[in-house]
Amino acid sequence: MEVSQIESQKICKKCLLRDIKGKDYEEIIAKALSDIKDEDKAPKLTYEERLNLCKKCDRLSSGTCLSCGCYVEIRAYLVNGRCPKRKWQK
Repeated sequence: MEVSQIESQKICKKCLLRDIKGKDYEEIIAKALSDIKDEDKAPKLTYEERLNLCKKCDRLSSGTCLSCGCYVEIRAYLVNGRCPKRKWQK
């Protein structure tokens, strides 16, 4: 395997799972998000604002919150979702 191929497969610790292209995102996050009822979903703008805050947090590691263990993209999608570090609330 070439160096460029190896580097492209490394996971960015400060990325969301949707930023890591591939099967993991499709199977885990996309399925989970599609299963959430419409009335339980946060508005798109709220979702994106929450994710932007998560991306700046020192507790984000490979799409997972190290404070609570959740996938931040799922927690941020929930209308009643909350950040365990209180960086954003519902």
